[in-house]
Amino acid sequence: MMERRQGTMDRREVVASMIKGRGDALIVTGLGSTCYDFGTEDHPNTFYLWGGMGAAAMLGLGLALAQPARRVVVVTGDGEMLMGFGAFATIGAKAPKNLSLVVIDNEHYSETGMQPTHTRRGIDLEGVAKACNFPSAETVYTEAELAKSVSEIFGGTELLFRDIKVNTKRYPMSLRLRDGAHIKNRFRENLLGSKAFD
Repeated sequence: MMERRQGTMDRREVVASMIKGRGDALIVTGLGSTCYDFGTEDHPNTFYLWGGMGAAAMLGLGLALAQPARRVVVVTGDGEMLMGFGAFATIGAKAPKNLSLVVIDNEHYSETGMQPTHTRRGIDLEGVAKACNFPSAETVYTEAELAKSVSEIFGGTELLFRDIKVNTKRYPMSLRLRDGAHIKNRFRENLLGSKAFD
């Protein structure tokens, strides 16, 4: 059996690279840590899902189908994606070319006490994405791989999946923007203009 590689990258540094390369992409963040990570540099094109575990990928799919001219990037954790295998299949079947699905994978449930997730036990999310017909699916371990992936995540022209392996370093929870109605309205107005409220 081949020895498994461990994630060594820092999640905040990974997200900082993504923020720098985001352009005008629409970003949906999943439960917990990815909200805190992207909240370090708040942006009106970011939809923070906060407590909606399991919903990020499907919300991103709906947004990608509704806004085919925009790049949509879902960034969530391994815990949330592991409960969403049906989302993998549905996204693969719909195959929107403007959607990137990114997992920040520390192989632990950060929000509930750092219990190991199934990716820690060998479940391969890249393999799941490939089995669900994602034309581009990779696991990212190094800064060089990350730099290449960031340009593909935001500049790609096909459905894409990246499982970005990070270490288990935890950061303080930065509770900035938590009002769900405000997040929704700000995102919608920024995307559609004031006509969204007519």
